[in-house]
Amino acid sequence: MILTGSEIVRQRDFGSLTIEPFTADQLNPVSYNYRLGPVLRTHRAQVIDTHATNELRECAIPDDGVVLQPGRVYLGTTVEKIGSPVFVPSLIGRSSLGRLGVFLQYSADLGNVGSCHRWTLEIKVIQLTRVYAGMTAGQVTFWSTVGAPLSYAGRFGRIDEATIGPPGLLVGAR
Repeated sequence: MILTGSEIVRQRDFGSLTIEPFTADQLNPVSYNYRLGPVLRTHRAQVIDTHATNELRECAIPDDGVVLQPGRVYLGTTVEKIGSPVFVPSLIGRSSLGRLGVFLQYSADLGNVGSCHRWTLEIKVIQLTRVYAGMTAGQVTFWSTVGAPLSYAGRFGRIDEATIGPPGLLVGAR
């Protein structure tokens, strides 16, 4: 079952889930709006090797935004630290961005019980699109589990910056 907006607030007050920072005006009937963090990363190579350590470039998003290019995958993070030892978080992109051709979390939208961090966001655009740090990017929902939950113990549940696996090599600003 999915938590309603009021239940998200109640469970947060109980300490059963984390959304930090939390702002009441980002609350929806069954979700919470998350925002895009201040940094984007991109793969440095034109051809990505799934068996290699892939180098990443980092770009701080300036105040006037950054124009995303089609044909690239951008890795960002949520502003908010999100997670729960009890509920399963699921992050999706905003439909309003999807209608502009901006797609977020298109392959890894499901979190794990026990993960709590700033989430890596997968971002792809189909046309030139300007995005801004701090803009509303998507929604997180929280789901209850059936049966004894197995808490996530992997490394991705504790990382607050955009990352890939195997560990990527960051080569600096572009």
